[in-house]
Amino acid sequence: MNSLIEQAALRLEQLRQAGITLPDIEGDVSTAEAPSKPIASAMPVSGRRVAVDPGAQGHLSRRVELDLVALEAAGILTPHAPRSAMADEYRVIKRPLISNALNRGAAVVVHGNLIMITSALAGEGKTYSSVNLAMSIASELDHTVMLVDADVARPSVLKLLGLPPGPGLLDVLEGKADVPSVLLRTNVDKLTILPSGTPHARATELLASDAMTSLLEDLATRYSDRIVIFDSPPLLLTTESRVLATHMGQIVIVVNAGRTSQSDVMHALSTIESCPVRMMMLNKARTDGPAGYGYGYGYGYGYGYGYGKSEGADSAGAAAPAESGKPA
Repeated sequence: MNSLIEQAALRLEQLRQAGITLPDIEGDVSTAEAPSKPIASAMPVSGRRVAVDPGAQGHLSRRVELDLVALEAAGILTPHAPRSAMADEYRVIKRPLISNALNRGAAVVVHGNLIMITSALAGEGKTYSSVNLAMSIASELDHTVMLVDADVARPSVLKLLGLPPGPGLLDVLEGKADVPSVLLRTNVDKLTILPSGTPHARATELLASDAMTSLLEDLATRYSDRIVIFDSPPLLLTTESRVLATHMGQIVIVVNAGRTSQSDVMHALSTIESCPVRMMMLNKARTDGPAGYGYGYGYGYGYGYGYGKSEGADSAGAAAPAESGKPA
């Protein structure tokens, strides 16, 4: 035991001499427990240091079981479901997003792996689209995905997935929890969930804080294979989404076909001060013709943009570049 401790002390000294700053680890981990637990890095949050999640595997995180049969019945994509038109539509939608996330597009997208899903108004299907997009990306061989419920005013990701509410993003930003303790690992191997957390009267200020900026920077850069999907509040109803938008590399605005007016869409676009890639996804669109494989495929063009199809629980839609100036 002494030799192991001496070797560890020697290694720490070598790292310090090499100029590597070692974070202070807070907690009640005893000397005997330390070798068996992964050490998370630390970052400043409101004058404190809180641990950031150790990875997609989330060894310190809680595991939850999603009822995949019930989710599939509710129209949610699942890993082992038979091939469907909706699954193919989300494959089309995710492809340009993944390309931008990996900086394989025509230009480099800063924080391209941070993707915000929002809408102009409530009830347009943004949460449904967020979950399905995350599920579709989780089926990729080379990527992991974190789904963040950033709709802190009306969180609905956990409810849609059949999970109880719990601590999450706001608790981390307030310094009451660390990411590993609130991150949920799921039985979908490459999918983890960060809940919105405990409601807070100053949620907007927390999302605009230095702690949020540091957290997003860590989420964007810690793992090269991770894509982070944010289910965001509607752009025209809250200020939280506008704050989040300033940190995103890509934004997808879900538009309810036949319901959302062009003026609302244009107004929503005008609230986004800066984001290199913006797209629109038409949801609940009615199409004529036979449904099924080979029908309703989308197409794409241009840097950072793509066309595709997305379905609501009983209808389909399409995606279009927001810069076109026209609602999809």
